[in-house]
Amino acid sequence: MLSNQIIEQSFAEIMGKRFGDYANLVILSRAIPDARDGLKPVQRRILYAMYQEGNTFDKPYRKSAKTVGYVMGTYHPHGDSAIYETMVRMAQWWKMRQVLIQGHGNFGSLDADPPAAMRYTESRLSALASEMLRDIEKDTVTFIPNYDNSAQQPAVLPARFPNLLVNGASGIAVGFATDIPTHNLGEVIDAAIAQMKNPNISLDELMQHVKGPDFPTGGIVQGISGIRKAFETGRGQFIIRGKTHVEEPKGSKIKKIVISEIPYEVIKSKLVAQIDELVMERKIEGALAVRDETGRKEAELKQVRIVIDIRKEADEQGILHYLYKNTDLQIYYNYNMNVIYEGTIRQMGLKGLLGAYIDHQKEVVTRRSQYDLDKKTNREHIVQGLIQAKSILRQIVDTIMDSEDRADAKRNIMEKYGFTDIQADAILSIQLASLTRLDIVKLEKELATLGKEIKELESILASEKKLIQVITAELNECKKRFSEERRTVIQGEIEEIKIDIAMQINAEDCIVTLTNEGYIKRTSPRSFKSMGGTIETCGVKEGDRVRHFVETNTSHTALFFTQDGKYFATLVNSFPDDKWKDIGSALVNVIPLEKQQRIVGFTVVENFKQPLFVYHVSQSGLIKKTALAEYETNRSNALVAAKLKSADDEFIAVFVRDDQGGFLGATRDGMGIRFLTSEVGATGRASSGVKAITLAKEDELVSVLPIESDDSRIFSLITTDGVVKRTKIADIPLQGRAGKGVQLIRKRKTSPHQLLALNVDDTMYALTATNEWQIVQTDQVNVNEQGGIGRNLIEGVETIVFETVLPSDDAKENAPAGEAADKRTEAQGSLFDNEPGDKKG
Repeated sequence: MLSNQIIEQSFAEIMGKRFGDYANLVILSRAIPDARDGLKPVQRRILYAMYQEGNTFDKPYRKSAKTVGYVMGTYHPHGDSAIYETMVRMAQWWKMRQVLIQGHGNFGSLDADPPAAMRYTESRLSALASEMLRDIEKDTVTFIPNYDNSAQQPAVLPARFPNLLVNGASGIAVGFATDIPTHNLGEVIDAAIAQMKNPNISLDELMQHVKGPDFPTGGIVQGISGIRKAFETGRGQFIIRGKTHVEEPKGSKIKKIVISEIPYEVIKSKLVAQIDELVMERKIEGALAVRDETGRKEAELKQVRIVIDIRKEADEQGILHYLYKNTDLQIYYNYNMNVIYEGTIRQMGLKGLLGAYIDHQKEVVTRRSQYDLDKKTNREHIVQGLIQAKSILRQIVDTIMDSEDRADAKRNIMEKYGFTDIQADAILSIQLASLTRLDIVKLEKELATLGKEIKELESILASEKKLIQVITAELNECKKRFSEERRTVIQGEIEEIKIDIAMQINAEDCIVTLTNEGYIKRTSPRSFKSMGGTIETCGVKEGDRVRHFVETNTSHTALFFTQDGKYFATLVNSFPDDKWKDIGSALVNVIPLEKQQRIVGFTVVENFKQPLFVYHVSQSGLIKKTALAEYETNRSNALVAAKLKSADDEFIAVFVRDDQGGFLGATRDGMGIRFLTSEVGATGRASSGVKAITLAKEDELVSVLPIESDDSRIFSLITTDGVVKRTKIADIPLQGRAGKGVQLIRKRKTSPHQLLALNVDDTMYALTATNEWQIVQTDQVNVNEQGGIGRNLIEGVETIVFETVLPSDDAKENAPAGEAADKRTEAQGSLFDNEPGDKKG
């Protein structure tokens, strides 16, 4: 009869309860392993079913489908695919540190090839798996009903070794996940024994036994602090990287990087594909090809061999670091040791997991000892009855013959001779044929042996120390039979990977131009030559001029120095790749230049280890010299290049050159000084330098030229009112640094000259007050003495640009190093300050 009762309940309450039940079921009965035997329910059911059916390591293999069918029908009604996939994993050597199932046939591969169907493969328990089930018939564990109450199944296996730590576990439940890596069997057993002997053992003492994870695929583990944290709390992080070596075949123009071990759970074919993609896209300079030379024979399956061909001169460590950063050759692994313990989920460290296993073993050995004691005590009682019956055998036979049936005979024997129920049953079970062989001596020997065994078992049950000795002996036996050498190398802390960014690009020759208004581009030599190979054909905005022209390579580094003492470093390869006729991109789109910052120095560096220096010159007359090597960096944001002594000061020029030659500087009021670079001592990057010239009050340094020690060239100076004066550099007397200098141009009584720039070229462009560019040919002015007057060539100059002029091939051959490759132009205003004489390193 149906009930008409209606129960009112909120939907949220119903859903909450149902979801909670579902989550609890998934956590406890599917995804999270038991702390005692390290198995999930489906794994436990598979192993027990195979043991029940005698499918053990000392018997022939049996079809996997037969096992799957038996497990599904008897213990695990959740579908054959889930059962077979679990069987396969327990048979894969690259997933389990110690396989629990021996597979015969295709059980997959390191390349993530799928296993053959279960009807084709065969399997059986491994020898070590038998240790998981040993003594299970001796009431060592609790049995529970299966899903339909038609059979009994173990709630946990005896697990005669610490399987959870040895083979690890992974699983995702509802709100919880677990990730426990594999460890070395011998090390874990040693740790368990040490903790049994000293329950107060420290974690550091335990870690003398368990060094860290030990993966079936080997590899190198870094991150001791992360491992220790995981062993302490149950959570921690470390990295696994593949093991590699370099081979250099004799007479070959290439080297080989050989990957012999890969990180745990990395798919080999995927790793090869990742490396191949980087090689094909030419993202690793020096790498030529990659191939998988891993053998396919069964004996070679555990030997990985991935070969990367690289150029003879390539930096193999740099290539490896790039691969660590960008492929699965190095991965992070997170300990997350969630387990089921005492009916609930817990996160446990090394001591907690070992403690759970030890408590389980104590219970297993105690229950087994009690089982054996009961059985042997029962047998002792029977043997005592048989010995007693031997002495009165004829009377007992007569009594049995006079009885009506077995029950009457049993009753008569018990009443007449004083035997117990069990003894009477044993006597009645003796066959007539064996009466002649009932050897009293043999029975007495068995009785003595039983007495010793019973005494031993009673001592185990009575003494915790004796119990631990038994567990220790059995663990040592397991270690002796199954322990293997450690495969994974433990290497201290996680190494910081420093990548040479230049290795990521394809090194190609190119031309870089930077204009007065701050437009930069990278152009191929082919595009440059196709447009005539001249500066005049370079694409620029209307009214703009090319300021820097550098023949360089995409693997080189460009340095930009600002007036406020900062600098930016970026690969030439990061510049926009444009045609020679294109105007390029605004510099602010290439480097994070702030609105108030202006570029006062630009250079392209091939090698930071060359003996060059960076010279900073400030408006207040200071000069600083720092080794170029100090400016090497992988960072792309603004870094400190030099320090200013006052807030109203700024740098007017930055040069990169050697420590030979000297400088010619000029002030706004027309004073000039020539001194040698040897006068300037090298200091650190974040310093402010020393005095280059002693300035008069209200005067300031406006222009500097790098010169040779004996320089025969002629320099030009130009003033704001358009006066140009030419003088030989050698006519300026050589002084010590920090002198007051000499007058470069004769002073006017009214409206004195204000110097704008120095130059050694014959052509410059002047921006007039009417915002028009006019060519200034300085060679129209005669050369005169140091303090003479100049000639007025133009009216009202606002900005000067020293136009780039590409030298002829003959001139290139005779030019000083670096000068032909970068014939510099100068500008004042827009994005740039005036920095005459800038040379590239």
